Amino acid sequence: PAARRAFRKLLDSNNDFLLPVVFVTNAGNCLRQHKAAQLSHLLGVQIAPEQVMLSHSPLRLLRGFHDKCVLVSGQGPVTDIASSLGFHRVVSVEQLREQHPLLDRVDHSRRPTLTPHPLQTLPKIEAIILFGEPIRWETNLQLVIDVLLTDGNLTAPYHTTSSAHLPVLACNTDLMWMAEAPSPRFGHGVFLLCLEAVFRRLTGRELTYQAVLGKPSLLTYQHAEHLLRLQNNNSPVRTIYAIGDNLMTDIYGANLYNRHLAEQRVAMTTTTKLVAQGTGSPVSVAPPGGEELPAAQSCHSILVCTGVYSPGSLLPSDRSAEVQEAAFLPGQRDVLLEPGHVVQDVEAAVDLLLQQEGLNL
Repeated sequence: PAARRAFRKLLDSNNDFLLPVVFVTNAGNCLRQHKAAQLSHLLGVQIAPEQVMLSHSPLRLLRGFHDKCVLVSGQGPVTDIASSLGFHRVVSVEQLREQHPLLDRVDHSRRPTLTPHPLQTLPKIEAIILFGEPIRWETNLQLVIDVLLTDGNLTAPYHTTSSAHLPVLACNTDLMWMAEAPSPRFGHGVFLLCLEAVFRRLTGRELTYQAVLGKPSLLTYQHAEHLLRLQNNNSPVRTIYAIGDNLMTDIYGANLYNRHLAEQRVAMTTTTKLVAQGTGSPVSVAPPGGEELPAAQSCHSILVCTGVYSPGSLLPSDRSAEVQEAAFLPGQRDVLLEPGHVVQDVEAAVDLLLQQEGLNL
């Protein structure tokens, strides 16, 4: 009820938004038009697909990968999602499993049937996209590791001594997310930790990511500002209010972007930029339609207490050891985990931003 009341406060008499609004979620198991329909139903407000940004949305910008053959891991219509983002040659884990029936052997009851005739040969995998947590973790862990350690040639033995591996693009690093249960549930970040641990144990090396997308990555917030600007008749949005319930993603990401706006008032160009957080890997970024320069002056973080965060929950005293999530965050500092404001729910957050802006809607 509070969320519905909150968004009704932002509508005019025609039920159109009075202010630019973008829903930035780390969900990645659906197409954005389906997420828009889901949000519209839950909030009782018409949400357009252009107002929704999923964790994988910035993959549209990584055009250097769009012609590569990519293996996609996750759940839902993963091949359709990849195609909608501009990828032309997509292979799912399930397709790989059917092509190589000897590889997935954990669950005896669902081992693929060995076909008398070879299936259509799949192209060689050139990169891996991790959209979100899969249904059967053991299958995806096994086959992703197989691709990494054979350089995409699954008929070959492991090469554990190689100093490099295929590019990995990870979306959504949330360790936990809030559902109907009284406590948070595992998110895709836990799957990534498992993948990293297996890779480290088998090779003695760290798994590196060519790019990490979704909150709290800078590229995610840059793209979100672009969507806000489009809603604002392509005019700059000076102040952004980021509302969320997760310190490690929503608050960290908003504060990181606020610092970026203050320190980096430089052009977003189509030249090679660093989007991988911590790997030093260059990725060619080509924003669609010449995405604008960041024009916002500030990004204010507002923490709500109706989700992952609750006032009684404390962060570990050694935050750098927070289940390795710090590995995804560029130069983690405690100050970036401090919200600008703490309120009870999203309605209180909307009331706060209206007050801050001197608006009486």
